[in-house]
Amino acid sequence: MIGYRIDVAARESHTFAIELSIPAPAAEQRLSLPVWIPGSYLVREFARHLSGLTAVQGGRAVTLRQLDKASWVATCRGDAPLVVRYRVYAFETSVRAAFLNGERGFFNGTSLCLRVEGREAGPHALSIVGLPAGWDVATAFGPGPAAAPHDFLAPDYDTLVDTPVELGRFWRGRFAVAGVAHEFVVAGALPDFDGDQLLADTQRLCEAGVRFWHAGGAPPFSRYVFMLNALDEGRGGLEHGASTALLSPRRDLPRRSGPKAAAEVGEGYVGVLGLIAHEYFHAWSVKRLRPQDFARLDYTRENYTELLWFFEGFTSYYDDLLLMRSGLIGPPQYLALLAKTATAVLASPGRRVQSVAAASFDAWVKYYRADENTPNATISYYAKGSLVALALDLRLRAEGRGNLDEVMRRLWNESGGGPVDEAAIAAALEAVGGRSYAAELAAWVHGTDELPLEELLERVGVAWQWQPATLAQRLGLRVAESALTGVKVTHVLAGGAAQRIGLAAGDELIGVDGWRLRRLEDALRCLGDGEAELLVGRDQRLVRLALEPGLLAPSDRGAVILQPAESPDAASRVLFEAWTVG
Repeated sequence: MIGYRIDVAARESHTFAIELSIPAPAAEQRLSLPVWIPGSYLVREFARHLSGLTAVQGGRAVTLRQLDKASWVATCRGDAPLVVRYRVYAFETSVRAAFLNGERGFFNGTSLCLRVEGREAGPHALSIVGLPAGWDVATAFGPGPAAAPHDFLAPDYDTLVDTPVELGRFWRGRFAVAGVAHEFVVAGALPDFDGDQLLADTQRLCEAGVRFWHAGGAPPFSRYVFMLNALDEGRGGLEHGASTALLSPRRDLPRRSGPKAAAEVGEGYVGVLGLIAHEYFHAWSVKRLRPQDFARLDYTRENYTELLWFFEGFTSYYDDLLLMRSGLIGPPQYLALLAKTATAVLASPGRRVQSVAAASFDAWVKYYRADENTPNATISYYAKGSLVALALDLRLRAEGRGNLDEVMRRLWNESGGGPVDEAAIAAALEAVGGRSYAAELAAWVHGTDELPLEELLERVGVAWQWQPATLAQRLGLRVAESALTGVKVTHVLAGGAAQRIGLAAGDELIGVDGWRLRRLEDALRCLGDGEAELLVGRDQRLVRLALEPGLLAPSDRGAVILQPAESPDAASRVLFEAWTVG
């Protein structure tokens, strides 16, 4: 059996020491480290943190020849085990990599575990040693063959690298859903953290998630583990088959002395719960029901698909909807979350340039590498994908033939919880809706047509309104404001007044018509009829730009506001209830 011994003794140098044992190696045994981690579509070059690679076989040094940036070959003789030793530097707090210091450790197998090529299908053992007194281990791995406390076993390499490990002193809570054990561990929380509330709210979300997919059945895993690292700043999550790694600001977690209703704890905590719902939903959609393109993963290169609008976008739709359906938030909070997403998409000129199918394919070079032109050239497959899900769901419901919940469950049942392609998605929509939805998919997914959200929401008794536009929205720019840097332009949106007069990302807005500018909104008091001279700092130079009358966008289209209609008809009330209650 292939085995990994992970030593965490060198915590202060943030270095894991790994010993890999390979029984009966091939004569030319290839080894490689993944260049990406499934669920995060960017080549991250994990091998850049690997060093000190050596190998021995039967007490004899073995030559290791590097083939490329992340692959090596060992020239072996006979069947004696090959033992490979190396170190991995780990000081990244993200959910995608590895971290080790005197207080905490965390790793994904993609960062630490070399792949023994040709042996991926067999069992892989993992042993963690060098733990200081008081440290614990949390992971979804099953016990190892020796049944020692920190020995684990994965049935294959895919499972090995899809099962993160949390190390250290952390809070731990447990609950069961449909007879399946769930565990939640939290590292780095403040002393007044209310673990009982987080546990109770998470259980409600998980119960809603299992009901969504199985309606009385059990989830497709025998155990599930949530691992949350609380930081001063940072938010994110990464899905795995039987666990998830999460990041959250400490201030967003519930406090023992605070309110107990999730919506009253604060917007930050609602965001934490939405993140939990998102990653838990992925245990079905992405980890099992997944793109046909991901039926067999290639860890050496990009794995392209046009379906992230479905697998990430539809998950983003259901994460907030499950908050509503589980009773953790009410209709006003849910509609506010929906409005925030709609505002973000409508404020991105890139929605007219790139389809969500193209955005899915380009994730490897665009989504994780945002720059000052990103809003003009791309669209988020998360955000717009969630609105495509909303539009399809409301259209199905308005036509009275079914809903998107039924489409998702049909896909799950017909695929056996396995790979699907876009043709299968289209067929499920047609089977549930009683007609082809090819026109909608062509316009909303492969095209850049606007989604008819206002009309569709009206049918379920939701009124669409606009807030007054901010000055930044009227100028067509985004800024960062602080006492130190003043008003700094971060993005100039295509077609707006800011672009027409020559503003650029990185410019500092210093003054308007002779008045020093501390906050962008203060400029409104100087603009009058829309004519003004802007004083701009650019690369140590002072530049004067003229804003002319008529360039500013109208002031009546700012952020979207969604509210229940004042007097919805009976049919709308029924549709709204069915949609939000499930």
